[in-house]
Amino acid sequence: MDMKLPPGVKQKLVMVGNGMAGVRTIEELLKVAPGLYDITVFGAEPHPNYNRILLSPVLAGEQTLDEIVLNPFQWYADNGITLHAGKKVVEVDRQKRLVRADDGTEVPYDRLLLCTGSNPFMLPVPGKELAGVIAYRDIADTNAMIEAAAQYKHAVVIGGGLLGLEAANGLMLRGMDVTVVHVMPTLMERQLDTVAGGMLQKSLEARGLKFRMGAQTQELVGGDTGRVTAVKFKDGSTVPADLVVMAVGIRPNTELAQSMHLHVDKGIVVTDTLQTVTDPRIYSVGECAAHRGVAYGLVAPLFEQAKVAANHLAQYGIGRYTGSQTSTKLKVTGIDLFSAGNFTGGEGFDDIVMSDPAGGVYKKLVIQNDVLVGACLYGDTVDGSWYFKLIREGRNIADIRDTLMFGESNIGDVGHQGQNKAAAMADTDEVCGCNGVSKGSICKAIKEKGLFTLDEVRKHTKASASCGSCTGLVEQLIMFTAGGDYSATPKKKAVCGCTEHSHQDVREAIFAQKLLSIDAVFKALDWKTPNGCATCRPAVNYYLISSWPKEAKDDPQSRFINERSHANIQKDGTYSVIPRMWGGETTADELRRIADAVDKYKIPTVKVTGGQRIDLLGVKKEDLQAVWSDIGMPCGHAYAKALRTVKTCVGSEWCRMGTQDSTQMGKDLEKAMWRMYAPHKVKFAVSGCPRNCAEAGIKDVGVIGVDSGWEMYIAGNGGIKTEVAHFFTKVKTAAEVLEYTGAFMQLYRKEGWYLERTVHYVNRVGLDYVKQRILHDEANRKALWAELQFALDGEPDPWFEFDKARVDTRQFDAISA
Repeated sequence: MDMKLPPGVKQKLVMVGNGMAGVRTIEELLKVAPGLYDITVFGAEPHPNYNRILLSPVLAGEQTLDEIVLNPFQWYADNGITLHAGKKVVEVDRQKRLVRADDGTEVPYDRLLLCTGSNPFMLPVPGKELAGVIAYRDIADTNAMIEAAAQYKHAVVIGGGLLGLEAANGLMLRGMDVTVVHVMPTLMERQLDTVAGGMLQKSLEARGLKFRMGAQTQELVGGDTGRVTAVKFKDGSTVPADLVVMAVGIRPNTELAQSMHLHVDKGIVVTDTLQTVTDPRIYSVGECAAHRGVAYGLVAPLFEQAKVAANHLAQYGIGRYTGSQTSTKLKVTGIDLFSAGNFTGGEGFDDIVMSDPAGGVYKKLVIQNDVLVGACLYGDTVDGSWYFKLIREGRNIADIRDTLMFGESNIGDVGHQGQNKAAAMADTDEVCGCNGVSKGSICKAIKEKGLFTLDEVRKHTKASASCGSCTGLVEQLIMFTAGGDYSATPKKKAVCGCTEHSHQDVREAIFAQKLLSIDAVFKALDWKTPNGCATCRPAVNYYLISSWPKEAKDDPQSRFINERSHANIQKDGTYSVIPRMWGGETTADELRRIADAVDKYKIPTVKVTGGQRIDLLGVKKEDLQAVWSDIGMPCGHAYAKALRTVKTCVGSEWCRMGTQDSTQMGKDLEKAMWRMYAPHKVKFAVSGCPRNCAEAGIKDVGVIGVDSGWEMYIAGNGGIKTEVAHFFTKVKTAAEVLEYTGAFMQLYRKEGWYLERTVHYVNRVGLDYVKQRILHDEANRKALWAELQFALDGEPDPWFEFDKARVDTRQFDAISA
């Protein structure tokens, strides 16, 4: 038994392997038992946890490596996890409970989690050691293929499974002449029957891939440079090859486990609690683990294992992993495939088959004793999850047998409504097979957490975050959950996991108790986490400075990196600089200064934005201050939750159609409110006539000139779901436009929740409420406008007034950039 630890001393958990299964275990552990362990993670690759499933889109040029990272380095730091990236564990002393890496790093453990994954299998043929012969397993392999595609012409991929076909497709898209070599007579024989496999081959041949089916590789032939030049087969034939990718399977990586004298048989043998049978202090999940004689290679079972392992590491001791029934839903080079259960059939089974080769659709359902036991779908996989549900449930399908082939939408007892598959599903139906997420879980998260984007749903539920095949269904759920408006905001929403208080609770407490600092808020509201988190600190900081301007102090460290650096960080670590251009109008002098700065600091890209400004992309962090100084233009706040742009047309000053001077009106609006921080970004537009060239109808505040004055619109949005602005009022003078706009902005600033756009705020409180507070209450309107002017008076320009804006200029030193 373990010795009882002194109070306040945490147990030490060490994880070997930094892949998807292991990190998912840590994520589940942090949910149920945060703070229980000091956690250390060793990863042999120099990268944070990334989605290995999405390496194929990276190879194909459809995504970048940054885009497939699941847990960035900051996530480890935020959760107090010590990550040793690029360090391979070579020894574990079970007696001393000590982990040792190849660089000599040693870490003791109380619990050890082995997630060493799998190794690609390399055919034991002569020439496998030649340059240009690689496997396809990780980022390094992907980069090697990308580099080879830029230099060489001929590629051979050995293996006609999913990984091999994705590698072949990616290399073809990068310009290589690709031949796929497969020892079996049909492709993907483990996932598809012979008919579907043949259809897949024909479709891929039409796209440009070549195939050598039933071919046995005898030798890889090398040239004088030591690089592979050809693949030779047992029949004596050859194909040219500058690059050979072996994708012929994987083997559990048990090398470390064997050196530790753990029991290994088809993998690291584990119990139903995911503890190794040899040592109960040691757990194992993922492709390296063998449970009841099975080592799983699909992500869904591995994530099921992660939940159980986390349950026991958290010392609850109630979870059991009894194995997984798996289905395969894939997208191979744009072709949808699905299989589950016994899809081959045979004697004693009935097959229902629908084949439309010309239409690219094939379906095969296998039935035994009026129970669906297998399914194979090619081209049309929309009913795959429903068929898998029937297979798992073992339901008698005699009553629906006649229409079973035509899918769920044709069954009378499923509550199908129109053509919306999302609406037809029961709450218990599984949407994301990879992560085991049901429709009910997704809808609950959308409603309770106010989610309205795919990224937010992925973050909170993991649905669609792995293979991505359920993305379309998740998007349908987002759209219909709030009655077709997936940008709707819930009535009650906790700020984050650090507190049960809602955004409204926090706002009201700050105002009622005149709280002036983040620490005061946390203390007054009994925050669960003393220092808060990256979600609540920016929100509370905003609520403080908007409630008590000139009294509450802005805390730059409670802002996101963009707002601390006062420029938009880009995916390569450089920054985007967008100077302020009043109403989109500029001068020759400003343009010269911009051009000179571009040349001087070697800024690679200059782009005109949709908001009528100029964006300088690729500025180094250490150059930001100098670029701002040389340009000499006000900060555009393009990175901030603030007023971004005021888009204008040329209006009556130039346009023969113009009825009002929209450019001047836009400049006046922008100059009055450009220093204004808000719950979220804010965009205005002013059009000089009803032709509306400035697109005022989809802005937070839109103003349209008419013969008798100005029409005003509010709460429009051109984002993920375009929202047409509401007609608000009609006024006669430019001064009234300023007053009404300022009053609406101040109302939104005071009552909007952090990260809530004006469209969501107005939907939440109601347009009638906003009209009552501003249009029908003149005194309140004028008071709101005065409050905003008071709050903005003297607000510093963060590009030039560093001390007043509390900008830490040390961050721009070259050494820290």
